[in-house]
Amino acid sequence: MSDEKANLPAVQADEAHGQVQLAEPIPDPGIEPHEPRITDIDPKAADRVERQVAAMFTLAGLLALGACVAYFAIPRDSILTVGPLTGNANNLTIGLCLGVALFLIGAGAIQWAKKLMVDTEISEERDAAYSTPEQKAEIIEGFQVGVAESGFTRRKLIRRSLIGAMGLLGLPAIVLLRDLGPLPGRSLYNTIWAKGIRVVNDVTLRPIKPSDLVVGQLVNAAPANLAPIEAQSDVEYQNAKAKAAVIMVRIAPNEIRTPAGRENWGIDGILCYSKICTHVGCPISLYEQTTHHVLCPCHQSTFDLADGAKVIFGPAARPLPQLPLAVDAEGYIVAQSGFTEPVGPSFFERG
Repeated sequence: MSDEKANLPAVQADEAHGQVQLAEPIPDPGIEPHEPRITDIDPKAADRVERQVAAMFTLAGLLALGACVAYFAIPRDSILTVGPLTGNANNLTIGLCLGVALFLIGAGAIQWAKKLMVDTEISEERDAAYSTPEQKAEIIEGFQVGVAESGFTRRKLIRRSLIGAMGLLGLPAIVLLRDLGPLPGRSLYNTIWAKGIRVVNDVTLRPIKPSDLVVGQLVNAAPANLAPIEAQSDVEYQNAKAKAAVIMVRIAPNEIRTPAGRENWGIDGILCYSKICTHVGCPISLYEQTTHHVLCPCHQSTFDLADGAKVIFGPAARPLPQLPLAVDAEGYIVAQSGFTEPVGPSFFERG
């Protein structure tokens, strides 16, 4: 006996107590008869819609080119005023061109789908989530049928204008890459560190002696010759400060694994490394004393300061550059030389 029949007496008992009788399930009405559109009947109407869609795609491509032209033609400091509203003319023009271009591509695609693609409704039974080989073959066949019914291969005007518009829409993205600034070139190869430059605390600018550090301590530091650069432009000062930032740590000498060629780069367990992560250039100083690991807060690259700052986890591709240290005649920590490799993030020009 089915569940429906088993529950029938209870339903009837409820009806006897005055409840509303349950209605029978509504039968499946099926799919309504297809009504052809004017574009299905009149080839001239279909051609007009095709020209409309192609015009939208073509205009979208022209607007994409217009965004590129505006980027170079309109001065960056030009201001556009409309009533009480003001804004940067360069940004507004580029934004309007790209916004309208994207709108036209979307509107054209909708018009194409509604007026020219096949609109016959279909129904199918819901199948299991996993597709059998036969179902996969049927899906591929259905996709091919859909391509044919869309008219993409048959309506050359639409196809060509859409491909052109989508291709031109990528040009502004390429042009706007210019705003990312110049390529690093050899700018990261050179810092203001040099032989004899004292290491100072990056806040107080006081020079540091080996006795100022205890085992397990990490200090954020900078070169002593950074201060005079403040007289120059802020951009130059910030660039110099960013590239020269370092962290200095003291580790028990018996826990240090010194890379070959760096035997004299430390001072009784005091080591100095660039503060700039070699992944994308975030500043780092999250230090774990027990493991001697320093963590980048941006993408969790982890470096072992007791083993040449090699990467032990995360996306960074190379160790932190190490600054060779020495002690001057007055007992202060100084650099033996500048960095022997570029600081900061890795980049394809590094070679």
